[in-house]
Amino acid sequence: MDEPQAPRPLAVVTGASSGIGYHLAMLAAQHGYDLVVAADRPLDAAVADFRNAGAQQVHAVQAELASRQGVDALINTLQGREVDALMANAGHGLGGRFLDQDFTKVQHVIDTNVTGTIYLLQHVARGMVARGRGRILVTGSVAGFQPGSFHAVYNGSKAFIDSFTQALRNEMKDTGVTVSLLMPGPTDTEFFERADLLDTRMGADMKKDDPAMVARVGFDAMLKGEADVVAGWRSRMQVLAAKVMPAQAVAQVHRKLAEPGSARHPERAEVHPIGASRGKSSKDSKDSKDSTKGKR
Repeated sequence: MDEPQAPRPLAVVTGASSGIGYHLAMLAAQHGYDLVVAADRPLDAAVADFRNAGAQQVHAVQAELASRQGVDALINTLQGREVDALMANAGHGLGGRFLDQDFTKVQHVIDTNVTGTIYLLQHVARGMVARGRGRILVTGSVAGFQPGSFHAVYNGSKAFIDSFTQALRNEMKDTGVTVSLLMPGPTDTEFFERADLLDTRMGADMKKDDPAMVARVGFDAMLKGEADVVAGWRSRMQVLAAKVMPAQAVAQVHRKLAEPGSARHPERAEVHPIGASRGKSSKDSKDSKDSTKGKR
């Protein structure tokens, strides 16, 4: 008589309908995990792909992850089952001038990127610590290093998430649970459309990383238990530049990329992000001198 098989490990992935989250869930399926996936959009097509990739059980939760009720719906789907890997990837952006933004939309960005994320993290991490094992991957962003003119709320929320995740890792270093931080740069996903950034140089012109590559970098870091990882050489250059440039110089570069209506005309040259600029205007130089006290 065949012995009953041990249950497969379970991975929870948020923001799994497309982009980085979709590819994280695909990797989990290929590595023998069952899945609970969540997003604020339909997941039917993605679920079929995850099953074809090897996941035997896939439970989908379409919920508003900006609300505690939406996160509770995800938690209730677990039905007490142990979570072996949590990939907290759900995120939302909002372009434009802060003073012109509808505060309901501002609040939604904060609640998705910060409140919903850390609420889910606390619940799942408590269970992992009680068992003495588990892996957590949080999707932060290189935006967390940059004062994000015309994307101020998103960048600010990612600064929180980057810092929070690194602090959480330190708090949990002796628990048997690893916490890893994935910091992508601009990635070729629906993010720019949803954040209303398609009329900006950042949305329309900047070269973007492949989300499958970004997910692979993050997933591998999670399996290895690494503290943090920046995906892509351009993103690593942006982080290095943001750490040494005065804060207002970084903000000025970001302004040129994210200001509404800044998308280049076909005849303009290729956009170069922070750390790859081909020169400064006299105004940029003045901003740099005036902001040395804000140097990181």
